Amino acid sequence: MARLTSIGNATILVYDDHPILATDPWFGDEDTAYFGSWNLSHEIPSQQQSDILKSKYIWISHGHPDHLNPDSLNRLRGKHILLPDHVGARIAKSLMENSFDITILPDRQWVDLSSNVKIMCITTHIQDAILLIAIHDRLFLNLNDAGSRHCTRFIRKISEEFSFTYLMSLSGYGDAGMVGFFDEAGHLVVPPAESSVLVGEQLGHLAKSLNADAVIPFSCFHQYQRTDSLWAQEYVTPLHAYQNGIPGDLEFIPPFVDIECPSGSYTELSPGRLEISPKPPEVYGDNWSDELEIEDRRVIDEYFLRKESIQTRIGYVNFIVGGKTHTTCINRNSQKGVSFEVPRLSLMTAIQQEIFEDLFIGNFMKTTLHNMRTLYDQNFAFYLTKYADNGRAQTELEVQEYLKEYQRRAGREYIYETFLDYSKLFVNRLLTNKGSKTRRRMRSIYYRLR
Repeated sequence: MARLTSIGNATILVYDDHPILATDPWFGDEDTAYFGSWNLSHEIPSQQQSDILKSKYIWISHGHPDHLNPDSLNRLRGKHILLPDHVGARIAKSLMENSFDITILPDRQWVDLSSNVKIMCITTHIQDAILLIAIHDRLFLNLNDAGSRHCTRFIRKISEEFSFTYLMSLSGYGDAGMVGFFDEAGHLVVPPAESSVLVGEQLGHLAKSLNADAVIPFSCFHQYQRTDSLWAQEYVTPLHAYQNGIPGDLEFIPPFVDIECPSGSYTELSPGRLEISPKPPEVYGDNWSDELEIEDRRVIDEYFLRKESIQTRIGYVNFIVGGKTHTTCINRNSQKGVSFEVPRLSLMTAIQQEIFEDLFIGNFMKTTLHNMRTLYDQNFAFYLTKYADNGRAQTELEVQEYLKEYQRRAGREYIYETFLDYSKLFVNRLLTNKGSKTRRRMRSIYYRLR
């Protein structure tokens, strides 16, 4: 019997009599993420854990440790790893160097896994990927954290070929996108999660833009466990919130389910809440009193200065470590800057391993912006983390070639959706209250235009 199971954070299990595919397997518990800050919110039952380990194929969307978790991945040695065709191939090269058996999937092409199951991988310029899973005449859209950037119409057309389509996508109040911002006086900037965001409405807009018939909350099931990030638990989306605002003509399917195909009947799995004990940062080697060494300062400066593409986007970066400030001057002609207060070990690990974005998401680092609205002013965060760290594009020319390749893959839709996204950013700067009626109305128009 063919069926699909949703479990964990962003793990899908696909069966055709036996387990043939598992996506983004993060087992949680001892396999923590983001320097020990994150754990799963719910247990993965023993049967599903066993089935992940038995799966013929493992698909990994992108490099965040709640999707590609090094500890969890080590349990899967010997498995056939399927990867998106990311420009730069950072993940592929790393796994090959560590003797994993990998196949890079062709972009936007169907690949048969069995007589009843086929998949299609779509890459995005933010170094994330989408997986379409067709089981009989039912289509599952695994968007995980990628959204439908530059492929909305492409996916919508495919959805029309199936009898029923399910949307599985990151949604929620937004803590996974970093909420640890502080003003110049050291006060927490209250995150947008306080604005009564209708999560179901968000999912509904996205589902309708893709011709989906049902939504399944996905890629958003974590909890904080470090004592210096526990404060962010207040901004984690509760399970009941995912249904708030779902349009009446869309079916809402709860998370953690087993869906039979082709009938579409489903059973809730109801996994237990993962009980964890708060852990001090010292458990993960972080001591807030540790200071930077002379060599650390040189390594930090080199990390930022070799990224030519950020030099027109920011003037300086301050690091407050152990109570002392180190400043990396990037462009003396710019007054834009950012201060990061962060423990030494996590900072140096992020710098040396080029995973700086993991510090954003861990939510124990304190961030203060200077003459900037967000970290995405002029796409600074994208150029630093998505393009340079993950895409290996550090110079202006390399970034141009990098983006040109994604534009080639998406065709005209790349230009159209890029224009819509810039328009959306402009409106969001004017309408800062995410819960306001005007902003919600504009969001609805945005998705209709896509």
